[in-house]
Amino acid sequence: MSGLPPLTIRAVRAIPLRCPLPPDRRPVSDFGRQDRFDTLLVAVTAEQGLTGFGEAKASVGSMADLESLAAAVEKTLAPLLVGRDAREITGLWELMYAGPRAGYALRTGRPMPMADRRGTRVAALGGIDMALWDLYGQYVGLPVFRLLGGPVRTRVPVYASGGWAGPERIGEELAAYRAFGGFAAFKIRVGVMDGSLGRAVARVAAARDALAPDDELYADAHGTMSVAEAKAFLAATAPYRLGFFEEPTPVDDLEALREVRAVAAVPVAAGESEATRFGFRDLILTGGVDIVQPDPALCGGITETVRIAALAGAHLRVVVPHLWGSAVLFAAGLQLAAALPNVVRLEYPMAGHPAFHDLLETPFVPEQGEVAVPDRPGLGITVREEFVERFRTDGRRGIL
Repeated sequence: MSGLPPLTIRAVRAIPLRCPLPPDRRPVSDFGRQDRFDTLLVAVTAEQGLTGFGEAKASVGSMADLESLAAAVEKTLAPLLVGRDAREITGLWELMYAGPRAGYALRTGRPMPMADRRGTRVAALGGIDMALWDLYGQYVGLPVFRLLGGPVRTRVPVYASGGWAGPERIGEELAAYRAFGGFAAFKIRVGVMDGSLGRAVARVAAARDALAPDDELYADAHGTMSVAEAKAFLAATAPYRLGFFEEPTPVDDLEALREVRAVAAVPVAAGESEATRFGFRDLILTGGVDIVQPDPALCGGITETVRIAALAGAHLRVVVPHLWGSAVLFAAGLQLAAALPNVVRLEYPMAGHPAFHDLLETPFVPEQGEVAVPDRPGLGITVREEFVERFRTDGRRGIL
């Protein structure tokens, strides 16, 4: 492969991070007050001394217990990988997915996943997969987007993802986002956190009033509305020209999502809590989604996100990945957007958590609402080890 000797995996490590948020940057939503950000870095080190980084998440929100996820990385999956060639990413994905039946799955061409195929196992698998792509890119001296076929874009539009303030302050909040990154697209949270439909609509109205006529405004209900509430919200916010309505109804009720989309005059987005191409197949075929939102740290990594994007493209759906995570996850999103035609925009988290802004030597800062795709090998990132040592919770020292 590529004329180089095997890239032998020496170790796979899970590094849990817990990053407190500053008192003035602790949003309140249906998840409660978010006073910290938790995530799991995954480090895959080869015998050659190179280390690739990925990210796995136990929750779509900011706070989570990471012990079971770390155990899935190190105790369930790592033993399958040590000594294997890290360049064989697709085969390793299938090995982690099917476990002892991987040989049968590859021979027959049929998936034979373990019972925990959606949830902790696939999130752990995805973090490792992300790190393998980073590691392989470093080894051959190419960014991941070139390994995926080369760039279709070198700068990616991003939207400011935040919007928790009440109607009296939401305009001020969005103005601060614009001042930071020159954004022309903004997302606010709505739903059960508002307490009433009237307050949710008032917040959307105030947000639209604060924006320029050509700015995009999105709303995310976090799956907290009933079908009737979602329909009423769409009717009441029609004058404010939402660019998309995200997760209006509970994520496990695909029929409810289809009912909402049937009457929606704006695109419906969903998928941040879904996993594997099989889950996204059902999401698309049910007819409830216009914009597909896989999270590489939850759905199965870069490998599976590429498959999901291909599936979405075959059904003329665009992909806007869910990237509420650290800068490592965002780096993976950038590489995917650079290589995949229907990954048209990325989420840029505005919670101000340190794992997004301070984890890397070179942070991702938008200019005029776009972020440049790094042309460096792998994910194009350098993790600051002093940051890792400061916020890790496992009592270890060093990546290994």
